[in-house]
Amino acid sequence: MSNESKNIKSPLIPQGESLESWMKTKIARHKTRTLDWNALKFQSDYDPKYRRAQMRYLGTGAAGVSTDNNTVQAEHFTFSTMVLPAGCEGPLHVHHDTEEVFFILRGNKIRLIFEAEGDTWETYLKERDLISIPPGVYRGLVNEGIEEALMCVMLGTSKPEKPTYPPDHPLAKVKRPQL
Repeated sequence: MSNESKNIKSPLIPQGESLESWMKTKIARHKTRTLDWNALKFQSDYDPKYRRAQMRYLGTGAAGVSTDNNTVQAEHFTFSTMVLPAGCEGPLHVHHDTEEVFFILRGNKIRLIFEAEGDTWETYLKERDLISIPPGVYRGLVNEGIEEALMCVMLGTSKPEKPTYPPDHPLAKVKRPQL
């Protein structure tokens, strides 16, 4: 590389930063993450079957947590892991603004439920299976296994809207805390 090209600053790297310092802000190490059992606590307070924990890596997802200074700032999508205890479920909900992806890291009996335009469909995912759910499709999941499941959750926007529940779902009437 010539001396002349070394002096040209990339438009990607923020002014005053080196590549190293900028890239270090893009790392979220597992050892610095914590499971957040409170992000969706309003749901498990309503019914313990909704108990689950989020571990955020990129952005805050759509769980209702507005800020988390221990994540990589989201630019185009969010990424977290979710612990779903045996017998627990993520309630039927919809994201109107974004695609949502589930990738099962651990768990062999995860039932997914979908509703759209008056139609319903169910399927099961096992370890290392993935599903991409388009915006506007209600989705829910249940861990029917005997051990906790661990899954990756990715949303296709940097700041997703909070999901909503079907009007007849009991959680549609529960007040969400400001986190």
